[in-house]
Amino acid sequence: MTLEVEQAESGTEDSTDTLLERITRQLPHLRRSEQRVAAIVLDNPVGAVHFTMAGLAEAAEVSEPTVMRFCASVGCEGFQDFKIQLAQTLALGLPVTHSSISAEDSSADLAEKIFDHTISSLDRARRTLDADAVEHAITALLGSSDILFVGFGASGIIAQDAQQKFPLFGVPCQAPEDFHQQFIAATMSGPRSVTVAISNTGHTEQTLIVAEAAKKAGATVISLTGRTSPLSELADIALVARTFEDTDVYTPSTSRLAGLVVVDVLATGVALRRTPEHTAAVRRMKSELASMRQGVAVAVEAAEPAGSPEEPVS
Repeated sequence: MTLEVEQAESGTEDSTDTLLERITRQLPHLRRSEQRVAAIVLDNPVGAVHFTMAGLAEAAEVSEPTVMRFCASVGCEGFQDFKIQLAQTLALGLPVTHSSISAEDSSADLAEKIFDHTISSLDRARRTLDADAVEHAITALLGSSDILFVGFGASGIIAQDAQQKFPLFGVPCQAPEDFHQQFIAATMSGPRSVTVAISNTGHTEQTLIVAEAAKKAGATVISLTGRTSPLSELADIALVARTFEDTDVYTPSTSRLAGLVVVDVLATGVALRRTPEHTAAVRRMKSELASMRQGVAVAVEAAEPAGSPEEPVS
């Protein structure tokens, strides 16, 4: 049975959406007069939170009853509830779609907007990540005989990061970058094998092929995607972490960051459920690693030639 996290990408309301997300989604379905109210809010949500009902009606050139209808259309119980939800949304930081980057932005502006966008995107990923699906994924990883991480492009970076973490927990794992090697590994999976298939879109053909091969071989397939998709529907356990992306403005990165955080969540969950003996072994390893690094640093410093005295300035 597939465990999914997110509702289908349709007009149905997702209870995890913020007010600005709901307004954006409902915009095409609003009356024209209500769309004028929505435009004022989306263009300047920080200013809109300070409006009175009369002020918002005047700014949108509509009547106060229209403002009330707009509030109801976007899931608010009146104007005061609208302002409260808007303030709560702003506390998460503005996604890039509501604080657009432009060529005129200074370096400080860029830093502020991209950090705000990243924070709000990660918060959205946190809100859309289903705790039950995470628990099932951790349980599957704990009971696995081996793990195969697969992904391409930015998703491949997440797979490589995961491959660096899970060997510490005594689980043999691999993350081959070559598609054919991934496919071969998937076909050699067994009933206790786990394949973690990563794709933000969930439509990457090679990832789907590998996931199908792993499932056919009897492995448990965990998907990590940014939306409900063919990959999440194929998986036995579907992890969906939605983020804000705007490919027309800059290279997307928040989906990759969210994926890395989800991997950390899974790795931490597995680590906390290991035996005390295994935890002690990991601590010894980290202690030995720190000593080795310190010894290398001392050796390098000792090998450096002594500096010659500076020539006096004539």
